[in-house]
Amino acid sequence: MVRLLHFSDVHLGSGLAYGSINPATGLNTRLEDFVASLQRCIDLALDLAVDLVLFGGDAFPDATPPPRHQELFAQQFRRLADAGIPTVLLVGNHDQYGQGQEGNSLAIYRALGVAGFVVGDRLQTHWIETRSGSVQVTTLPWLNRSTLLARQEGLGLDPEGLTQKLLQRLDLALEGEARRLRPGIPAILLAHVMVDTARHGAERHLSVGKGLTVPLWLLARPAYQYVALGHVHCHQVLCRDPLVIYPGSIERVDFGEEKEEKGCVVAEVTATGASYEFLPLPARAFHTIRLDLTPYPPQEVQAKLLEAIAKAPVAGSILRLIYRLRPDQLDGIDERALHQALAPAFSYTIAPEVVSPGRIRLPGLDPRHLEPLTALEQYLADRSDLAPLRNELLAAARQLLAEAADPLPEGNANEEEADPPGPADWEEQQLPLF
Repeated sequence: MVRLLHFSDVHLGSGLAYGSINPATGLNTRLEDFVASLQRCIDLALDLAVDLVLFGGDAFPDATPPPRHQELFAQQFRRLADAGIPTVLLVGNHDQYGQGQEGNSLAIYRALGVAGFVVGDRLQTHWIETRSGSVQVTTLPWLNRSTLLARQEGLGLDPEGLTQKLLQRLDLALEGEARRLRPGIPAILLAHVMVDTARHGAERHLSVGKGLTVPLWLLARPAYQYVALGHVHCHQVLCRDPLVIYPGSIERVDFGEEKEEKGCVVAEVTATGASYEFLPLPARAFHTIRLDLTPYPPQEVQAKLLEAIAKAPVAGSILRLIYRLRPDQLDGIDERALHQALAPAFSYTIAPEVVSPGRIRLPGLDPRHLEPLTALEQYLADRSDLAPLRNELLAAARQLLAEAADPLPEGNANEEEADPPGPADWEEQQLPLF
């Protein structure tokens, strides 16, 4: 049995706009948050005396991080090398420079020959010796379309046909790696991918057109006992036989992840199966206070705002206060009192939206009487400041409505009654061969 720690999507250096400079360290306070979460992951690896650490990719927001950020990242991973814990660093989409043909932000660990470190920047199976025995780890980094398909192969193919061709190539390549695995030795697939059955967040929009959405059956191969994923920031279990897991990111990046629990996974893998435990991390809280004050008289709006702030987890949070009000209510707002009430927050923003009475009272313009997309289109028509984002917002709304029409089962993915299917359920979904 091999015991491992699996975490992903550190994004060290993200969200610095929410922080400020700590005069004691000279570092941005949000950068310190990300370093603290990474440190807790390494602490867990050492405290639990794991045999192996798997990092699922996306070390930084991009492939050219500032030297200080690289140093902070390396300082934590150096602790694993000093403890003699083998570590696999997978290359994610944010780690690649350009289309991945000009290097990545993790390649330096191979160049320096850091003992016990493997950099997964290609589809390859690595034989790793741990304190508890041998383990086989197949690395599948983020794949751009050009990585899988020569330009001439794509000539004359429509987008759907091209995607099918790419997936066929990937299927054959993974099958080749699986057939070379040695029986009786724990086998792990470590992949930075977007899986079709996963619940996605901002990652889907950030990567549109840059990579493949991979069917779950293509990864859930019987040859592997544990499939360790990276890329999606929301922790979830996609399959239990074999065990296919996104650990999620270790720190919240923005308000899109406000309700997501952050953490890492400790797993025990044998030649016949795997088990796991999700370990939550105390990531910085994001919280939104959203109020519609338009139904209230002007003399009540300030009290309503302060009441909502008093009920919110303000202290230490990254917080935003968003409220709508009529022009005649403006004099009822005491901004100084709002700032005082929000002062205990880690950081905060106040975003009032002044709306005309006509927009509120005319039934034809009331979002409650319109289809969601129509209401959004009318809202954007009145918001010239959002004009550059109009197409992206409408595309995201269409996707959200499509997903809501066919929702995934609710509940905790860890509950037995919510068990994802096994590979047998996808036997009839194999791609047609060309």
